[in-house]
Amino acid sequence: MIFISLNRFRRKATKESIAESEKLFKQAAKEGLKILGFYWTLGRFDSVLIAEWPDEKTAMKALLRWGDMLSTETLVAVPRDEAVKLLE
Repeated sequence: MIFISLNRFRRKATKESIAESEKLFKQAAKEGLKILGFYWTLGRFDSVLIAEWPDEKTAMKALLRWGDMLSTETLVAVPRDEAVKLLE
């Protein structure tokens, strides 16, 4: 399953908080996270993570670990071709 997480920092990003986040990414990778794209952005959100997870429960469990650092809005994404087939 593909998920798009729109993230806002709860506090100023520091080298220490980034190191802490890297540890969480490593733990999430062991649980099936595959990063498809990860960007820091300007505007309403500070970063965007495009990721593949085995299922929504695994994604939710991992994303909750970032709760002290990030406020997230996560979307489930369906590839366009698959979505168009649903119209038939």
